[in-house]
Amino acid sequence: MTNQDNHDTETDILDNLKSSISDEDIIRNCIFCNIANGNIPSDKVYEDSETLAFLDISPVNKGHILVIPKDHHENVYDTPAETWCRVMLTAQKVAVAIKNALDADGINIWMNNESTAGQDVFHAHIHIIPRYNDDGHTSRWSHAKYDSDEEKTVLVDKVKAVIQS
Repeated sequence: MTNQDNHDTETDILDNLKSSISDEDIIRNCIFCNIANGNIPSDKVYEDSETLAFLDISPVNKGHILVIPKDHHENVYDTPAETWCRVMLTAQKVAVAIKNALDADGINIWMNNESTAGQDVFHAHIHIIPRYNDDGHTSRWSHAKYDSDEEKTVLVDKVKAVIQS
């Protein structure tokens, strides 16, 4: 069995589980919904009518903050555009505050969508991570190479077709 086959099997299992759970159960059991509703305490740094920003309990660096929409949306794919814009405005506000308040040398703004990409809480959230020249972390990715210009053209055409549909 290949890695892709394993992933497909895991995805099928997760999809079946999700279809058997009501929206109310998902929200009731979502840690971020419970934080947004005040049922679980958090160290809030910012809140408005649609978003909440609070300290991550497992920070990459001290001052690592999460920004969430208060309403439950699983990831970037199902977050309404208006809500996504509000989340990003809050992320910008928090990033500027972290940079200035903590004298960070840089900021990572990061989001994982789906388990393959590292999402482990299935409520849309943005990581705002202060970075320092000597923090020992890296955000450098290895880089893939396209086999040909034709391969790039096919990829671009596929993405454009979906955007335009």
